[in-house]
Amino acid sequence: MKILLDECVPPPLKSKFVGFDVLTVPEAGWAGVKNGELLKLINESDFDVFITVDQNLQYQQNLENFQISIV
Repeated sequence: MKILLDECVPPPLKSKFVGFDVLTVPEAGWAGVKNGELLKLINESDFDVFITVDQNLQYQQNLENFQISIV
């Protein structure tokens, strides 16, 4: 399973996902990309899960358009 951690998620959290392929948004080369464009990039990539602490994402974007799990 490939997991992407949003920029707002503390990077040390990455070490807690033992056995998973985990990248942060900056490691993926997408630092500073806004949510709508970021979700498009994630959806077009091979990530399975996007983890964020953004509590407004569901109100800002139509999440049904994306084929990834968002936590």
